[in-house]
Amino acid sequence: MAAPAGAGGTVNRVVGWLGLALVVVLGVGFAMANAGREVMINLGIFTLQRVPITFVAFGGMVVGMGVVLVAGINADLKVRRLLRERHLEDGGKGGKLLE
Repeated sequence: MAAPAGAGGTVNRVVGWLGLALVVVLGVGFAMANAGREVMINLGIFTLQRVPITFVAFGGMVVGMGVVLVAGINADLKVRRLLRERHLEDGGKGGKLLE
C-alpha cells in the first residue's frame, strides 16, 4: 500500500527537528560537563590563557562555518563562470540572459 502524497515531507520534517534537538542536547551536555574547564591556546604570535573550553568549541564551529561559506561561494562563482562561457559559445540563443 502506497503512502499518502504528503507523508514523506512530514517524516523528513520530524527527522530534521529530532536531529536539531539531538545536536542542542549534546551541545548543552558538553557545556555542562566542561563547565569551569579552561585551556591555553597558542596562536603562534601570542598565547591566550585560561580560555573556557566551551568558547574554544564554539569558536571552532564558527570558523568551520565560515570556511564552508567561502568554499561554497568559490564553487558557485566557478559554476556561474562556466555557464556564462557556455552561454556565450552558443551565441546566446535559446535562453535567458545570465546575470
